[in-house]
Amino acid sequence: MNVFVLNSGRCGSTTFIQACRYIDNFSAAHESRIQLLGPQRLAYPEQHIEADNRLAWFLGRLERAYGAGAFYVHLQRDPAATAASFAKRSEFGIMQAYREGILLGAQSDQTSQALAEDYLDTIEANIALFLRDKPQQMVFRLENAKADFTEFWERIGASGELSAALQEWQVQYNAS
Repeated sequence: MNVFVLNSGRCGSTTFIQACRYIDNFSAAHESRIQLLGPQRLAYPEQHIEADNRLAWFLGRLERAYGAGAFYVHLQRDPAATAASFAKRSEFGIMQAYREGILLGAQSDQTSQALAEDYLDTIEANIALFLRDKPQQMVFRLENAKADFTEFWERIGASGELSAALQEWQVQYNAS
């Protein structure tokens, strides 16, 4: 079984994968296939956990490749905190791509915060729609990480060092 951690970004996906490295019966990676095209983009090994915020733009292809056969985690963080984190990054990365490539240039009177809120709303809606019929899924709230990770561990039948994995939630990776 494959596990996909669907998320907007800026919500703990790096920490999630660091915690998953203590799971013995799954491999785990963060954004491991982001530069690949075609079928290779989603060709993950069996028993693999992948966190990649860009998967929200590949949901049709993810459906075609894995459908109901995978376990999906919808990783979320407080929307105001997530948008504020994205607003700090409005001049590069996914925010620049969203503003210039998807929106074809946001209006000059639109703030970085408004752009971030719009991006976040779009991604969260895409993920929610994709998950509406998936039998194996869970919502994971960053604010409840230790309890939710324990539930995740049990639901996927993970084996390994749960106590060490839970300690990873004390570390902030990739903080703005």
